[in-house]
Amino acid sequence: MRFATVFTNDSDYSHFIEIARSLPYVKRIETDEETKGHIINNVMAGLEEVRMFQKGTLITTTAKDFLNERRMIFPIKKYRS
Repeated sequence: MRFATVFTNDSDYSHFIEIARSLPYVKRIETDEETKGHIINNVMAGLEEVRMFQKGTLITTTAKDFLNERRMIFPIKKYRS
């Protein structure tokens, strides 16, 4: 089986996918979109982490510490005008 990667504008994307799905020789279409099921699973996993944190079974960092850590990895560059 062969495959092709297609780059298209956001405005033309859904039309292209619709056409591709209607072609009888297209066996499978993989997109970069998350399915509704994946999104729901991610939200449920996040809620479970919140429950664990509230019970005290999950230790986490404060938002301030998290942002400081990100700044150390990806420093903000200040540009002069």
